[in-house]
Amino acid sequence: MTQSYSTILYREEGPVGVLTLNRPEAGNMFNTTMCHEIRSCLDSIRRETRTRVVVLTGAGDKFFCIGGTKDELEETTLYPGAPATLEMYEAIERLQKPVIASVNGFAVGGGHVLHVVCDLTIAKESAIFRQVGPMMGSFDAGYGTWYLEDLVGKKKAKEIWMMNEKLTAREALALGLINKVVPDDQLQAATMEMANHIAKRGSYALAAIKHAFVARHGGALGLSRLTHDMMLPPYYNSRESKELAAAFNEKREPDPKKFGK
Repeated sequence: MTQSYSTILYREEGPVGVLTLNRPEAGNMFNTTMCHEIRSCLDSIRRETRTRVVVLTGAGDKFFCIGGTKDELEETTLYPGAPATLEMYEAIERLQKPVIASVNGFAVGGGHVLHVVCDLTIAKESAIFRQVGPMMGSFDAGYGTWYLEDLVGKKKAKEIWMMNEKLTAREALALGLINKVVPDDQLQAATMEMANHIAKRGSYALAAIKHAFVARHGGALGLSRLTHDMMLPPYYNSRESKELAAAFNEKREPDPKKFGK
Protein backbone atom coordinates (compact mmCIF):
# COMPACT_ATOMS: atom_id res chain seq x y z
CA MET A 1 0.00 0.00 0.00
CA THR A 2 1.59 3.26 -1.15
CA GLN A 3 -1.10 5.75 -0.13
CA SER A 4 0.14 8.52 2.16
CA TYR A 5 -1.78 9.91 5.13
CA SER A 6 -1.50 13.05 7.24
CA THR A 7 -2.79 11.81 10.64
CA ILE A 8 -1.91 8.11 10.61
CA LEU A 9 1.04 5.97 9.62
CA TYR A 10 0.79 2.60 7.94
CA ARG A 11 3.43 0.00 7.26
CA GLU A 12 3.57 -3.71 6.54
CA GLU A 13 5.87 -6.15 8.30
CA GLY A 14 5.39 -9.42 6.47
CA PRO A 15 1.79 -10.56 7.00
CA VAL A 16 1.16 -7.89 9.65
CA GLY A 17 -0.10 -4.40 8.88
CA VAL A 18 0.63 -1.75 11.52
CA LEU A 19 -1.68 1.28 11.63
CA THR A 20 -0.46 4.03 13.96
CA LEU A 21 -2.54 6.99 15.12
CA ASN A 22 -0.08 9.81 14.57
CA ARG A 23 -1.15 12.86 16.57
CA PRO A 24 0.92 12.37 19.75
CA GLU A 25 0.97 16.10 20.49
CA ALA A 26 -2.83 15.93 20.81
CA GLY A 27 -3.07 12.61 22.61
CA ASN A 28 -3.67 10.84 19.27
CA MET A 29 -7.19 12.27 19.38
CA PHE A 30 -9.64 11.78 16.53
CA ASN A 31 -10.30 14.61 14.17
CA THR A 32 -12.18 14.70 10.90
CA THR A 33 -9.21 13.70 8.79
CA MET A 34 -8.06 10.89 11.09
CA CYS A 35 -11.48 9.24 11.16
CA HIS A 36 -11.66 9.28 7.39
CA GLU A 37 -8.06 8.10 6.95
CA ILE A 38 -8.44 5.14 9.32
CA ARG A 39 -11.55 4.06 7.48
CA SER A 40 -9.87 4.48 4.11
CA CYS A 41 -6.78 2.56 5.23
CA LEU A 42 -8.81 -0.36 6.58
CA ASP A 43 -10.92 -0.48 3.45
CA SER A 44 -7.73 -0.73 1.38
CA ILE A 45 -6.45 -3.55 3.62
CA ARG A 46 -9.76 -5.33 3.18
CA ARG A 47 -9.20 -5.49 -0.57
CA GLU A 48 -5.70 -7.01 -0.54
CA THR A 49 -4.44 -10.46 0.47
CA ARG A 50 -0.92 -9.66 1.66
CA THR A 51 -2.00 -8.64 5.15
CA ARG A 52 -3.42 -11.30 7.46
CA VAL A 53 -3.51 -9.39 10.77
CA VAL A 54 -3.70 -5.66 11.58
CA VAL A 55 -2.18 -3.95 14.62
CA LEU A 56 -3.68 -0.63 15.74
CA THR A 57 -1.57 1.52 18.06
CA GLY A 58 -0.70 5.11 18.93
CA ALA A 59 2.42 7.17 18.26
CA GLY A 60 4.69 7.95 21.20
CA ASP A 61 4.80 6.25 24.57
CA LYS A 62 2.08 8.10 26.48
CA PHE A 63 -1.17 7.93 24.51
CA PHE A 64 -2.97 5.19 22.65
CA CYS A 65 -5.90 7.51 21.97
CA ILE A 66 -7.92 9.85 24.18
CA GLY A 67 -10.90 10.14 21.84
CA GLY A 68 -11.84 13.39 20.17
CA THR A 69 -13.24 16.72 21.30
CA LYS A 70 -16.84 17.53 20.47
CA ASP A 71 -15.77 20.52 18.38
CA GLU A 72 -13.45 18.35 16.28
CA LEU A 73 -16.06 15.65 15.76
CA GLU A 74 -18.94 17.93 14.80
CA GLU A 75 -17.73 17.88 11.21
CA THR A 76 -16.75 14.18 11.05
CA THR A 77 -19.62 13.28 8.78
CA LEU A 78 -19.36 11.36 5.52
CA TYR A 79 -23.01 12.05 4.74
CA PRO A 80 -25.95 13.34 6.83
CA GLY A 81 -26.58 11.22 9.90
CA ALA A 82 -23.40 9.13 9.65
CA PRO A 83 -20.60 10.39 11.94
CA ALA A 84 -17.20 9.25 10.73
CA THR A 85 -16.38 7.81 14.16
CA LEU A 86 -19.08 5.19 13.63
CA GLU A 87 -17.83 4.55 10.10
CA MET A 88 -14.37 4.00 11.59
CA TYR A 89 -15.60 1.52 14.20
CA GLU A 90 -17.63 -0.24 11.53
CA ALA A 91 -14.56 -0.49 9.29
CA ILE A 92 -12.75 -2.41 12.05
CA GLU A 93 -15.75 -4.67 12.52
CA ARG A 94 -16.23 -5.18 8.77
CA LEU A 95 -12.57 -6.00 8.12
CA GLN A 96 -12.30 -9.75 7.60
CA LYS A 97 -8.88 -9.82 9.28
CA PRO A 98 -8.17 -9.80 13.04
CA VAL A 99 -7.36 -6.37 14.48
CA ILE A 100 -5.16 -6.17 17.59
CA ALA A 101 -5.17 -3.00 19.69
CA SER A 102 -1.68 -2.44 21.06
CA VAL A 103 -2.32 0.02 23.89
CA ASN A 104 0.81 2.04 24.51
CA GLY A 105 -0.60 4.55 27.00
CA PHE A 106 -3.90 6.19 27.86
CA ALA A 107 -6.99 4.68 26.20
CA VAL A 108 -9.69 7.18 27.15
CA GLY A 109 -13.16 8.10 25.90
CA GLY A 110 -13.46 7.32 22.20
CA GLY A 111 -10.00 5.79 22.38
CA HIS A 112 -11.35 3.35 24.95
CA VAL A 113 -14.20 2.44 22.62
CA LEU A 114 -11.65 2.02 19.83
CA HIS A 115 -9.74 -0.72 21.66
CA VAL A 116 -13.00 -2.38 22.77
CA VAL A 117 -14.11 -2.70 19.14
CA CYS A 118 -10.82 -4.35 18.15
CA ASP A 119 -10.69 -8.15 18.23
CA LEU A 120 -7.90 -8.41 20.80
CA THR A 121 -6.09 -5.96 23.10
CA ILE A 122 -2.55 -6.16 24.42
CA ALA A 123 -1.31 -3.38 26.71
CA LYS A 124 1.83 -2.25 28.40
CA GLU A 125 1.99 -2.31 32.19
CA SER A 126 1.61 1.45 32.62
CA ALA A 127 -1.38 1.80 30.26
CA ILE A 128 -4.53 3.40 31.67
CA PHE A 129 -8.11 2.67 30.58
CA ARG A 130 -10.95 5.08 31.27
CA GLN A 131 -14.37 6.03 30.01
CA VAL A 132 -15.13 9.72 30.60
CA GLY A 133 -18.20 10.52 28.48
CA PRO A 134 -20.78 11.55 31.13
CA MET A 135 -18.29 13.70 33.04
CA MET A 136 -17.47 15.61 29.85
CA GLY A 137 -20.97 16.01 28.42
CA SER A 138 -20.75 13.10 26.03
CA PHE A 139 -21.73 9.44 25.67
CA ASP A 140 -21.52 6.50 23.28
CA ALA A 141 -24.60 4.32 22.87
CA GLY A 142 -23.86 1.24 20.82
CA TYR A 143 -20.26 0.28 20.18
CA GLY A 144 -19.14 1.77 23.50
CA THR A 145 -21.89 0.11 25.56
CA TRP A 146 -22.97 -3.19 24.01
CA TYR A 147 -19.44 -4.28 23.19
CA LEU A 148 -18.18 -3.28 26.62
CA GLU A 149 -21.01 -5.24 28.24
CA ASP A 150 -19.94 -8.31 26.24
CA LEU A 151 -16.45 -8.04 27.72
CA VAL A 152 -17.08 -7.22 31.37
CA GLY A 153 -20.80 -7.79 32.03
CA LYS A 154 -23.66 -5.33 32.34
CA LYS A 155 -23.12 -4.15 35.92
CA LYS A 156 -19.40 -3.51 35.45
CA ALA A 157 -19.96 -1.85 32.07
CA LYS A 158 -22.45 0.53 33.65
CA GLU A 159 -19.98 1.25 36.45
CA ILE A 160 -17.25 2.07 33.94
CA TRP A 161 -19.58 4.46 32.12
CA MET A 162 -21.21 6.03 35.18
CA MET A 163 -18.29 6.22 37.64
CA ASN A 164 -15.60 7.13 35.09
CA GLU A 165 -12.79 5.68 37.18
CA LYS A 166 -9.33 4.90 35.90
CA LEU A 167 -8.37 1.27 35.38
CA THR A 168 -4.79 0.04 35.34
CA ALA A 169 -3.75 -2.51 32.75
CA ARG A 170 -3.74 -5.23 35.42
CA GLU A 171 -7.24 -4.28 36.56
CA ALA A 172 -8.42 -4.28 32.95
CA LEU A 173 -6.92 -7.74 32.46
CA ALA A 174 -8.66 -9.09 35.56
CA LEU A 175 -12.00 -7.79 34.26
CA GLY A 176 -11.59 -9.44 30.87
CA LEU A 177 -11.42 -6.01 29.24
CA ILE A 178 -8.08 -6.83 27.60
CA ASN A 179 -6.18 -10.00 26.71
CA LYS A 180 -2.59 -9.49 27.83
CA VAL A 181 -0.30 -7.16 29.79
CA VAL A 182 3.45 -6.93 29.19
CA PRO A 183 6.30 -4.77 30.54
CA ASP A 184 6.41 -1.36 28.91
CA ASP A 185 9.61 -2.03 26.98
CA GLN A 186 8.26 -5.29 25.56
CA LEU A 187 4.97 -4.05 24.10
CA GLN A 188 6.04 -3.77 20.48
CA ALA A 189 7.83 -7.12 20.40
CA ALA A 190 5.01 -8.89 22.24
CA THR A 191 2.42 -7.36 19.90
CA MET A 192 4.25 -8.53 16.81
CA GLU A 193 4.70 -11.98 18.34
CA MET A 194 0.94 -12.21 18.93
CA ALA A 195 0.14 -10.91 15.44
CA ASN A 196 2.51 -13.30 13.68
CA HIS A 197 1.20 -16.19 15.75
CA ILE A 198 -2.35 -15.46 14.58
CA ALA A 199 -1.17 -14.89 11.00
CA LYS A 200 -0.21 -18.58 10.82
CA ARG A 201 -3.85 -19.59 11.23
CA GLY A 202 -6.19 -20.12 8.31
CA SER A 203 -7.24 -16.70 7.03
CA TYR A 204 -10.61 -17.96 5.80
CA ALA A 205 -11.36 -19.64 9.13
CA LEU A 206 -10.36 -16.51 11.06
CA ALA A 207 -12.60 -14.38 8.87
CA ALA A 208 -15.50 -16.77 9.42
CA ILE A 209 -15.00 -16.68 13.19
CA LYS A 210 -14.82 -12.89 13.22
CA HIS A 211 -17.95 -12.50 11.10
CA ALA A 212 -19.79 -15.01 13.30
CA PHE A 213 -19.13 -12.85 16.36
CA VAL A 214 -20.11 -9.69 14.48
CA ALA A 215 -23.36 -11.17 13.12
CA ARG A 216 -24.99 -11.22 16.56
CA HIS A 217 -24.75 -7.43 16.83
CA GLY A 218 -25.44 -6.79 13.17
CA GLY A 219 -28.90 -8.34 13.07
CA ALA A 220 -30.09 -9.02 9.53
CA LEU A 221 -27.14 -7.10 8.08
CA GLY A 222 -24.67 -9.08 10.15
CA LEU A 223 -26.22 -12.39 9.19
CA SER A 224 -26.32 -11.36 5.54
CA ARG A 225 -22.64 -10.40 5.64
CA LEU A 226 -21.74 -13.71 7.27
CA THR A 227 -23.69 -15.58 4.63
CA HIS A 228 -22.33 -13.56 1.73
CA ASP A 229 -18.69 -13.39 2.75
CA MET A 230 -18.30 -16.77 4.38
CA MET A 231 -20.94 -19.13 3.04
CA LEU A 232 -21.62 -18.19 -0.56
CA PRO A 233 -18.12 -18.34 -2.10
CA PRO A 234 -17.44 -21.97 -1.06
CA TYR A 235 -21.01 -22.97 -1.89
CA TYR A 236 -20.73 -21.52 -5.38
CA ASN A 237 -17.68 -23.75 -5.91
CA SER A 238 -19.40 -26.88 -4.59
CA ARG A 239 -20.47 -29.75 -6.83
CA GLU A 240 -24.08 -29.16 -5.82
CA SER A 241 -24.08 -25.52 -6.85
CA LYS A 242 -22.32 -26.26 -10.14
CA GLU A 243 -24.76 -29.04 -11.03
CA LEU A 244 -27.79 -26.89 -10.23
CA ALA A 245 -26.40 -24.00 -12.30
CA ALA A 246 -25.59 -26.33 -15.20
CA ALA A 247 -29.04 -27.92 -15.10
CA PHE A 248 -30.70 -24.52 -15.10
CA ASN A 249 -28.63 -23.28 -18.04
CA GLU A 250 -29.21 -26.53 -19.94
CA LYS A 251 -32.95 -26.49 -19.12
CA ARG A 252 -32.94 -29.97 -17.57
CA GLU A 253 -33.61 -31.56 -14.20
CA PRO A 254 -30.58 -31.53 -11.87
CA ASP A 255 -28.93 -34.86 -11.04
CA PRO A 256 -28.69 -35.21 -7.22
CA LYS A 257 -25.98 -37.87 -7.69
CA LYS A 258 -23.70 -35.10 -8.87
CA PHE A 259 -24.25 -33.01 -5.72
CA GLY A 260 -21.44 -34.78 -3.87
CA LYS A 261 -21.46 -35.97 -0.27
